[in-house]
Amino acid sequence: MDNQSTKRTVFMISGGLDALLGAIALLIYFDVLPIDLDIPRWIIGVIGGILFFSGVAVFTYFLTRTDS
Repeated sequence: MDNQSTKRTVFMISGGLDALLGAIALLIYFDVLPIDLDIPRWIIGVIGGILFFSGVAVFTYFLTRTDS
């Protein structure tokens, strides 16, 4: 694999994992996963939202980016 393809793959994996972790945090925030953490719920919601949407944005950008 060339360097550009490797970078693209790494960023796509990173974005996907960020989106997955953000989705889990949002599931905890919306009480779908009944996990009690010792931090306020609104902080979990903010962190989950930021992780999820930034992960989706990074993944989508590198997925639709051309190879030129």
